[in-house]
This record gives sequence, structure tokens and C-alpha cells, in this order.
Amino acid sequence: MGINKDQVEGRAKEAAGKVQEAAGRAVNSPDQQVKGLGKQVTGATQAKYGDAKETIKEHARDSQKH
Repeated sequence: MGINKDQVEGRAKEAAGKVQEAAGRAVNSPDQQVKGLGKQVTGATQAKYGDAKETIKEHARDSQKH
């Protein structure tokens, strides 16, 4: 399975969101916690989109072999 830009960027956003949420919790900033959660959701969605693209590519390659 290959890796594409959406997978990498999505997982990076997700990780940044986790850090932002934790930092918001540490300084008692609900606003930063919510922004961090938002980044996590956005990142996870982008990563899943990238996963789906890779799955489709793999199925297309497999169907060409047969």
C-alpha cells in the first residue's frame, strides 16, 4: 500500500490537534481545547480520504492484472 499526500497531511494535522488540545487543557483554555479537537477531526477525515484513495488505486491495479 502506498502513501499519499492526504494521508500524511491528515495525520500531521491530527497529531497537531492532539498537542493543541493537551496544551489547552494544561493552561485551562477551553477555546484551545476545542480548536485542537477540530484539528483532530479535520486531520482524521483527510487521512481517511487518503486511505480511500489508496484503496481505490489498489483495486484498480488488481483489476488490471486480471
